[in-house]
Amino acid sequence: MKQAGPLRAGLTGTATLIVDEAHTAAHVGSGCEAVLATPVMIALMEAAAVDCCEHLLDAGHTSVGIRIAVDHVAPTPVGRTVTATAELVEIKGRRLMFRVSAEDGQRGIGAGEHTRAVVNIDAFRERLL
Repeated sequence: MKQAGPLRAGLTGTATLIVDEAHTAAHVGSGCEAVLATPVMIALMEAAAVDCCEHLLDAGHTSVGIRIAVDHVAPTPVGRTVTATAELVEIKGRRLMFRVSAEDGQRGIGAGEHTRAVVNIDAFRERLL
């Protein structure tokens, strides 16, 4: 990965979904209610971070999630649209640090921090063997 280039603090990305039964805590096993599951909110936040940076990485590179610390502060019912936003706040070598949040059109439902590492795809896949 180049040290200088299009990646810079302040870039943002988003990801959106309409909550359906498959996204609920009852369905994914993270609870018993028909509300947006925390793991689904986290995945949406990661998708927002990918949207922010993936298209700017050098050919042959991708990013992988290595840390996430978020609070899920409000329930979201089936049928509501959730939008996650990720802002790139810091770059340290291969590490990309994001501030992430999610809202459901009525209120903020979650916020926190997410870190991704930029990796060479071929080298990453070799580690899987």
